Amino acid sequence: QVQLVESGGGLVQAGGSLRLSCKASGSIFSVNAMAWHRQAPGKQRESVAVAANGGKTTDADSVKGRFTISRDNAKNMVYLEMNSLKPEDTAVYYCGASVAQYNGGPFRDYWGQGTQVTVSS
Repeated sequence: QVQLVESGGGLVQAGGSLRLSCKASGSIFSVNAMAWHRQAPGKQRESVAVAANGGKTTDADSVKGRFTISRDNAKNMVYLEMNSLKPEDTAVYYCGASVAQYNGGPFRDYWGQGTQVTVSS
């Protein structure tokens, strides 16, 4: 089994910063893409940022220039540095990873339980 655990959420004032961390653990042979999604109250879940295994990253337009995704492949960890936070960034943030549990096995997507980020105005 594969587990993903997020940390680093909390309450911050508008204009502030937070750093989210996520560790993938368990039966892991290889990790492909790692990502952050978020879901605000009453809204659909949306992709925030994706980090491919080779280093290429993709950010949503709404967070470009403010959020930075990074990863530590040796530790199977992914981070989300969030700066210049806005009230509309308030959401539950989920990390995900595409994981193969054995050599030659299929990659499957796993998600954490989420961490709450609240930005006050």
